Amino acid sequence: MALLWVVPLGLIVGLALGSLGGGGSILTVPALVYLLGQSPQAATTGSLIIVGLTSLAGTLPHRRKGNVRVTQGLIFGALGIVGSFVGARLAAGVAPEVLMSAFAGLMFVVGALMIRKVRRAGRGGGSGGSETGVRPVRLVLAATGVGLLTGFFGVGGGFAVVPALVLVLGLSMPVAVGTSLLVIAINSATALVFRLGSGVEIDWLVVGAFSVFAVIGSLLGARVTQRISATTLTKAFIVMLLAVAVYMAVMNVPTLFG
Repeated sequence: MALLWVVPLGLIVGLALGSLGGGGSILTVPALVYLLGQSPQAATTGSLIIVGLTSLAGTLPHRRKGNVRVTQGLIFGALGIVGSFVGARLAAGVAPEVLMSAFAGLMFVVGALMIRKVRRAGRGGGSGGSETGVRPVRLVLAATGVGLLTGFFGVGGGFAVVPALVLVLGLSMPVAVGTSLLVIAINSATALVFRLGSGVEIDWLVVGAFSVFAVIGSLLGARVTQRISATTLTKAFIVMLLAVAVYMAVMNVPTLFG
């Protein structure tokens, strides 16, 4: 019965990635843990496979629209390798309840940042950028920080990549969303390589099926952006994100003090 969850979960994750350039990946870990019964370590590793493949497939329709900056994406992803290595090594020795509690905290932070973004957009705040004036130090710090999140939590980091690409590289939002998928694919592959040989067993049936439907969702997500406003999608995702974060916090935080 658990495998029945793979279809809707995969489509939701892919839809979020394909339409928003991130966000869907942060739901993959709790889905694998609470609905598909995997350990946090196995879930964060399997998540990297799912997210990496989904993001790579999602770049194709965005690339056809001219919204992927390959060179900038490759540079950003390459600079995040060190962070991915450190994050993957740190996660290996963390107790499951600590890892999932920290993950819940991260989801609350991401939800708050997304709410702030929606409010700023509602007040007429700009979301575009100009691809000029990139500061090397800021670029290295941003890319390393995103890589660290990817390696530790087993997420693609799109929620951090998109604003980083806008603020650091000066990309417009449509281009940042498309380029984010390329960066996520690179970060996920890097973190996965660092985790190999750590003794974590991967349920290839679940991960493979999840990946297939997530890829389908990502391709649909690229089309959804043409029919539904990004603001509507973002608001719906925030509600779902915070609901999952509350559930994870209730399940894990009390064990830290019990």
